[in-house]
Amino acid sequence: MAPDRTIDLHGHTLAGAHAALEAALAGAIAADARVLLVVTGRAPRPGAPGRGLIRAAIGDWLGASGWSSRIAAVRAAHPRHGGAGALYVVLRRRR
Repeated sequence: MAPDRTIDLHGHTLAGAHAALEAALAGAIAADARVLLVVTGRAPRPGAPGRGLIRAAIGDWLGASGWSSRIAAVRAAHPRHGGAGALYVVLRRRR
């Protein structure tokens, strides 16, 4: 699967990441893209400090998004696209 567009959420606050994700979804849908690659960063290893808040919130954000009806699937990314630190958001085509 090759992404048509990419958004990297590293270094964003939760609010900033959420806003950037919404803007990326809007742009991808307007461009009739099929796959949006969302780079969140990996969840911390068990016992390591940090919480991976953006990664943990992505599912809720996509489900509550105004664009949720245009999302066909969310899949783990291939290692060359970030592996465990990224997701493919597969978008439905316009009808």
